[in-house]
Formats: sequence, C-alpha cells, structure tokens
Amino acid sequence: MSPRRLWGLCLRQIYLYRRSLPRLLEIFYWPTMDLLLWGFVTLYLQRASAGGMPVFVSYFIGALILWDVLFRAEQGISVSFLEDMWSRNLINIFVSPVKVTEYIFALIVISALKVIAAFTVTSSLGWIFYSFDIFKLGAALLPLALNLVAMGWAIGIFTTALILRYGLEAEILAWALAFLFLPFSAVFYPVKVLPHALRAVSLFIPASHAFEGMRAVIRNGVFPARQIVFASGLNLLYLAISAWFFMRVYKKALVRGIIPKIGE
Repeated sequence: MSPRRLWGLCLRQIYLYRRSLPRLLEIFYWPTMDLLLWGFVTLYLQRASAGGMPVFVSYFIGALILWDVLFRAEQGISVSFLEDMWSRNLINIFVSPVKVTEYIFALIVISALKVIAAFTVTSSLGWIFYSFDIFKLGAALLPLALNLVAMGWAIGIFTTALILRYGLEAEILAWALAFLFLPFSAVFYPVKVLPHALRAVSLFIPASHAFEGMRAVIRNGVFPARQIVFASGLNLLYLAISAWFFMRVYKKALVRGIIPKIGE
C-alpha cells in the first residue's frame, strides 16, 4: 500500500467533515440523544424498582456506549462509501492508481477516527450525567471495544458490497443492517432471556460475546477471556468473508461496467 495514496483518500473525507457542520453533528448528535434519553429512562426504572437492581444503570449505560462503538464503526465505512457514490466520485477513484485494498483501508481509518470521536463524547456524557465510568471495565475495555469495532467493520464492508452491487436503491442498508443484529446481540439483556432457538443464533454473533463479557466485568470484576476469544475468532472469520465478498462484487462490477453508472 502507498501511504501517500492512503493519506489522500483519508484527507478527502476529513475535508468533507471540516467544511460541513451537519456532517460533524451527525457524528455526535444521535449518540448524545440516545445516551440522554435511554439513560434517564434507565434511572427512572431503577428508582421505580426501589433500588432492587443496583447495577442496572451500569449495564444499560455501558451497553449504550459500546453499541455506539459498533454502529459508528459500521457507519464510518458504509456512509463514507456513500459519500463517494452521492458525488459520483467512485469512477474518479478507481481509474486512478488507487488500489481497491487501499480504498477499503482508508475507509477503515476514517471509521476508526469517527469511533474515537463518538466514544469520547458518549463516555464523557456518561460520566457527567450518570457518574458512570466506562473505564472501570479496566483491561477488558480495549479487547471488548476492538471486537465491536471489528464486527462493525465486517458489517460495513459487506454493506458497501451490497450497495456497489445494487446501487443507491440499497443505501438504506447503511443504516438498517447493523440493527438487524441488535435483537440477537444481547446488548441490553443477557443471552439467557432469549428463546432457545435465538440463543443458538446469538452464539454466532461476536457482539453477544462482547456484551456478555461487559456484564461479567461489571458484575463480578473478572476478565472475560472466554467471551473475548470467541468474539475474536468470529470477527476474523466474518472480516475475511466480507472482504472476499466485496472483492468478488467489485470484480463483477468491473466486468459489467457498473461503476461508471453508479449514482445515475
């Protein structure tokens, strides 16, 4: 890979956000609204239950912050790809010396920057409004967050492949596909509350292991090695599958001459 080409691709996306207040607000607005709304709902539920669940707020606020990590990682790839489709810039990129692997890697870098920005805001608000310190997860925080980021990347790459294949009519997937995994990811409740058939599905979703690991740390203070190993293995598999699928779709798009027509 050429560092210069990677920097150029990243710089283009950075310029978009530097010159656009609505784009910057999109990174921070929705995570902030979700955290405030559901955080206060959680406080109400805890108080209504007469303090019967002292860690309920920690479970819920931690889940909100970490779910946003996954969602922003996915959005960082798929929406950045859509930016090039909306501006009909893909043809300019792919007729240049830029390799498709460099392009995907640049989207991953932009995604990582968005995740860091959103995580900084949500973790700060969690501390200010609810006295919840996400860093009390300790050494488990980094591997748990990285696994959620990796799953977000896998979904994002797969989504871009679908959008490349079906065009702008599939752009809704950039916002919808991640939520398809939400009911099975044990974000706000443990896996054991799911029906038996759905528990089997959740075993194959990396996020379910990550969120179960988060609750294990909050509840027992133990490092969730088993959950992290399972999530890491699944993420490696899904990243490989999504990368293979994208390359397959990209090569077919070249043969069919789809790329010059995208955005029309």
